[in-house]
Amino acid sequence: QVQVDESGGGSVQAGDSLRLSCVVSDRTSMPYRMGWFRQAPGKEREFVATISRSGVSTYYADSVKGRFTISRDNGKNTVHLQMNSLKPEDTAVYYCAASRAAWSTSGAEALYDYWGQGIQVTVSS
Repeated sequence: QVQVDESGGGSVQAGDSLRLSCVVSDRTSMPYRMGWFRQAPGKEREFVATISRSGVSTYYADSVKGRFTISRDNGKNTVHLQMNSLKPEDTAVYYCAASRAAWSTSGAEALYDYWGQGIQVTVSS
């Protein structure tokens, strides 16, 4: 059983920073391709960022490019999402997901096999 657990959410002011973390509890397998998604109130879940198994390749949604950074520590089975210059429109439940699929710049949810429960990020103006 693969478990994905997010942490680090909270409430901040516009312009502040937050760092989300995600731990994948499956040390017996090769590292997964990892992704972050978010779902704002009343909206569908959307892609935020993805990182390859090695961590060399990353891809971001246009809405967060230049403000968010995805990174990983394979030794700790951990992925981070550093969020800077946060805006009220970044308010959402953020989900971490693990994929067994090969690397691509696709943000399709169908590529991801395991999902966390989600963590709330609230940005006030």
